[in-house]
Amino acid sequence: MDREAELAAELVALRGTGRQVTPPSARPGGLGLAAGYRVAARMSALREAAGRRRVGRKVGFSNRALWDRFGVSAPIWGELWDDSCALLPEAIGAFDLAGLAEPLIEPEIVLGLARAPEPGMGPAALAGCLEWVAPGFEIVQSPYPGWRFTAADAVAGWALHGALLVGPRVAVSGDEAGWAQRLAAFTMTLAGPDGRLHPGAGANVLGSPLAVAGMLAEGLAAAPGALPLAAGEMVTTGSLTDAMPVAPGETWTVRFAGIPLPAVSLRLA
Repeated sequence: MDREAELAAELVALRGTGRQVTPPSARPGGLGLAAGYRVAARMSALREAAGRRRVGRKVGFSNRALWDRFGVSAPIWGELWDDSCALLPEAIGAFDLAGLAEPLIEPEIVLGLARAPEPGMGPAALAGCLEWVAPGFEIVQSPYPGWRFTAADAVAGWALHGALLVGPRVAVSGDEAGWAQRLAAFTMTLAGPDGRLHPGAGANVLGSPLAVAGMLAEGLAAAPGALPLAAGEMVTTGSLTDAMPVAPGETWTVRFAGIPLPAVSLRLA
């Protein structure tokens, strides 16, 4: 078995255990970004062989305010699978943190695709590719101790994905320009168990969640062997605020202004 295949098998076996390992980039032979995506592709093949189903993509580090904290300089992307994504009830949902390493919570915008975006599309055309928009929480985790890694390590480590909890989906139809404007201009607040409010905005993720989807479509088109986006997939577009540490027993709530999305709460166990 070659080294990339060995890494893929190791990281697939690690998922859900809560254990952490030395980042591949810090091991003999290192790991570059292109190799990180090849490892991720091998991991995807192992998941499919085990009967899991790909349901979408996630973009990480689309919020530039997080780059210095995590030592990266550009967004990354990974895949979403049927066993790590769930729909939340209307008002409040629950999630068990067991099996996640150093989990953080990120409030995000999730986009449901009615058709595949094409490279070079503008905001209104990208909005025309949507079936729905939803609030969501991504629980990210680090397979590597202390959240210390390179971008290549992050890509190979499931793009740091732990779980995606998707709130009520709001249908998009017939108002592409309006949705493009709202997604770029809305604001939001994340409230944690201490009552402190953490402000955020759609503009924090590359200017708009639609810009994130466009960047993803272009990046996948330019990446050798990458699967393009497809109708029916969902895309979670990155944290609208800083990523916050979480613990069992906490409840987190996100509220929006300037966009017709409902408030959603998540209770952690």
